Amino acid sequence: MTGSGFLEPAYGKRSLGDVVPAVADALGVPLDGTPSGLVLPEAASYVVFLVDGLGARLLERYAHAAPYLSELLARQAPGTAGVPSTTATSLTSLGTGLPPGAHGLVGFTSRVPGTEKLLNALFWDKEIDPREWQPHPTAFARLGAAGVPVTVVNKREFNGSGLTVAAHRGAEYVGADKVGERIAAAVAASTERPSLTYLYDGDLDWTGHRHGVASSPWLQQLSMVDAEAEQLREALPAHARLLVVADHGMVDSPLEHRVDIDEHAELRDGLALFGGEARFRHLYCQRGAVDDLVATWTEFFGDRADVLTRETAIGRGWFGAVQPSVLPRLGDVIVASTGDHGIFSTVDFGYEKSLVGLHGSLTPDEMLIPILVD
Repeated sequence: MTGSGFLEPAYGKRSLGDVVPAVADALGVPLDGTPSGLVLPEAASYVVFLVDGLGARLLERYAHAAPYLSELLARQAPGTAGVPSTTATSLTSLGTGLPPGAHGLVGFTSRVPGTEKLLNALFWDKEIDPREWQPHPTAFARLGAAGVPVTVVNKREFNGSGLTVAAHRGAEYVGADKVGERIAAAVAASTERPSLTYLYDGDLDWTGHRHGVASSPWLQQLSMVDAEAEQLREALPAHARLLVVADHGMVDSPLEHRVDIDEHAELRDGLALFGGEARFRHLYCQRGAVDDLVATWTEFFGDRADVLTRETAIGRGWFGAVQPSVLPRLGDVIVASTGDHGIFSTVDFGYEKSLVGLHGSLTPDEMLIPILVD
């Protein structure tokens, strides 16, 4: 833990990128060149169930709404997301087994090098080939090449999306929009020995963004996720293990802790492009403006955010080892919000102001994720 209350990512130990290499080891088909400190029990097949937005701190805090998962959490140590703690980055770390500095999806939005454009990693851009943006073979593909069937169970609309191709290519894709479909598909895929099946549920994250964590809708959704996980476990064949993980947690950001940079003209000085998301900003600077921008933002935000140059953030290990092609995608200046603060722009990201729950920074509520085996 740092002086800002930040939790550093546990790359190579218990991070999201360590999950598939650890599963491969547990299946008896280790992936060469991908050592992991995460050790899982041996099994003939694994089903990895990722619940978007299910932070370990949230699960612990609201255990009454999720008795099955919280009981598992009480017996098993959490892991960490990568940086930033956001869906596109995390899903790619899971699928590739790589930290963000290697796979290159370094935020919700990040600069397309050599342009004045941002790539939105969830919605993508048809002009950008996801295989070029993320050129490494995925861990899913490597496991498949080693003879282990890998199946992705997710909504039909995500099949072939830029993020799916970048993060999860190499697996068989099964479209399943409803809980019953997802469970049935996962059970069917897990009958193969050995095998890895991955399924995703994004409803808890959606609810948290719109209503906030601990809201009545969020707690109801958490209870539904808990029931889904338990039903899945009961339906799986005896030789299969269930592994429940998350991509990040979430914090609610009150109105009084939000800053709209468009209401403070000095925050735009020297700024060429404003990226990232409300809890973790990439600032792309005009030539020669980095030092002045760091000084201005540091003075303005004080203890509400850590304002770092790109080099300092890399030196802290936030992104793991950063490859040269990924370097210009990172902001010249990185701004990570502390506590429950958020940094917005009505001009650039007006829709973000309607969100209640946010994530992306390095607080324990955002970074700690469950790694639950049953």
